[in-house]
Amino acid sequence: MTVQNLEERVRALSCWREPVTLEPLKGGLTNISFVVTDGGTKYVVRCGDDIAVHHIFRDRERAVSRAAHKAGLSPEIVHVEPGITVLRFISGRTFEEKDLAANRAAIVALLKRCHSEVGRHVEGPANAFWVFHVIRDYVRLVDADAKYLALSDRLERQQVALPMVFGHNDLLPGNFMDDGERLWLIDWEYSGFGTAMFDLANLSSNGNFTTSDDAALLDAYFDGKVTGALRGAFTAMKAASLLREALWAMVSDVHLRTEGVDYRSHAQEYLKRLDRLLSAT
Repeated sequence: MTVQNLEERVRALSCWREPVTLEPLKGGLTNISFVVTDGGTKYVVRCGDDIAVHHIFRDRERAVSRAAHKAGLSPEIVHVEPGITVLRFISGRTFEEKDLAANRAAIVALLKRCHSEVGRHVEGPANAFWVFHVIRDYVRLVDADAKYLALSDRLERQQVALPMVFGHNDLLPGNFMDDGERLWLIDWEYSGFGTAMFDLANLSSNGNFTTSDDAALLDAYFDGKVTGALRGAFTAMKAASLLREALWAMVSDVHLRTEGVDYRSHAQEYLKRLDRLLSAT
């Protein structure tokens, strides 16, 4: 479906009270989104079908988004149709990379709430997220270098047992919003039951955290009770997060090809971060 046809479909949604105006919402890597104004009230309309190669299933995403709203983390869903989700608009500033480390304390509090509360509100089947499975699947999908499988296996062996939590698993800067009073966490495409270690490592890898940033992050999340094994598992998971993001972009370059998104540059940037991390450990 072309963007023009998609706009026409959005304008014709049954939830609107008056003729609406649309404004493209930039920043999404797997969706086309709009800010829609209906009688002075703004909404966000996310458009996108299932993306099986990325383990994205919209019915599960919506169920988690509703659960996250009940947990007080995300805006309310007000209307759904196949391939379309309408949410209440949050007026605020979307984070940039530098904001992740700068707001570490507030983000840790947000993640603890996510990990303890969102899963309690999820209705119906729930996804699981284990990054090492995702990496293996991505390597198969694009016939990537087998060295990534060996690296993933090594990183997986360095993990330690932690309680199962419900994670967001896609902590890019653009998925955090600050309305001036509080933070919001949006876009639950990759969410599922798994380990808190991935969210922490994913936050660090997407925020380009320094070693001192990482130490402070772990101390804040684990209340200062951080063992050497835990720090080692975190570093390994951070490498896995970087590898997963690079492979995600490789898969997207083959299977999605979203207009205006340079997946190859995205993959190269995260492979460079991975190389720097591995060289330093």
